Amino acid sequence: MRSETRVLLVSGLCGGLLAMASSCLAAAPYPTQPIRLIVPFAPGGGADANARRVAEPWSKALGQSIVVENKPGAGGTLGASFVAQAPHDGYTLLYATPGQQMTAPYLFKNLAYDPFKSLVPVGKLSVGANVLVVTKSLPVHNVQELIDYARAHPGKLGFASSGVGSTSHLAGELFKQKAGVDIFHVPYRGTGPARTDLMSGQVPMTIDTLSVYLPLIQSGDVRALGVSTLKRDPAFPDLPAIAETLPGFEAVPVNYIAAPAGTPRAVIDKLNATLNQVIADPRVRNSFEKGTSLEGGSPQEMEQLITTEQAKWKALIERAGIKPE
Repeated sequence: MRSETRVLLVSGLCGGLLAMASSCLAAAPYPTQPIRLIVPFAPGGGADANARRVAEPWSKALGQSIVVENKPGAGGTLGASFVAQAPHDGYTLLYATPGQQMTAPYLFKNLAYDPFKSLVPVGKLSVGANVLVVTKSLPVHNVQELIDYARAHPGKLGFASSGVGSTSHLAGELFKQKAGVDIFHVPYRGTGPARTDLMSGQVPMTIDTLSVYLPLIQSGDVRALGVSTLKRDPAFPDLPAIAETLPGFEAVPVNYIAAPAGTPRAVIDKLNATLNQVIADPRVRNSFEKGTSLEGGSPQEMEQLITTEQAKWKALIERAGIKPE
């Protein structure tokens, strides 16, 4: 009996120690190691620049470094797939744009992740204006002149985008649809490469991130025709809204942070709280270019916005006759 009692005592003690160890592990502070922030586009674009602007102050708020990594391709879905398949421990995050969850279900047939289920929002980061810009050699100076030129040269004008399913892609499709013009899509692996070809005249037009193209507009390397918001941007009152020529035209990129599904709620909540803290900092807000509005909010609010935007873009894609590839 004494031997049995001794075995039971030892077993109970071991069980208690294991339970305590598990409890301590579960209660371990987060984060305890560097965090990877995946940008699903090439370096040099708006998403890349904004991710780097937020990474440093967010690192300080969390007490751990945030390392920005670029994984471009397939309209941002390659980077999204990488994050979706990463361990759901909060150490691999996605700098998300509309192309990974809001539009991907309707543009790609064989995704390696489920846009509806594989990723969960951490929080909203920003909303930015896009701008319609053309190469200097194109003989147009306003939206109506561009429409007239496109109608006179059907099938000759290509519009650049940062990738299939990106806001710049769908903005171009929306322009094509509302203006009734025959233009074609030229996808790139990020805004940076598209910008380079636009400057050199390899592609004549794009509707992409205002903050990225602003220096080129100011230097005269490209010509701005209008912003993609319903009304003029207060920071650029002399730049018309495309909607002044094409009523109802609106195509604005929503940027947010996402994590793999299954990431613990406590981790999501900490990431969200610190992200909102960073967004509220005037120094961070001032570091972002004009035309970008930092907004923040809860994971639940971002989840609802994703659902709303999915319905909006699905309708546009179907009207445009775009088939999943």
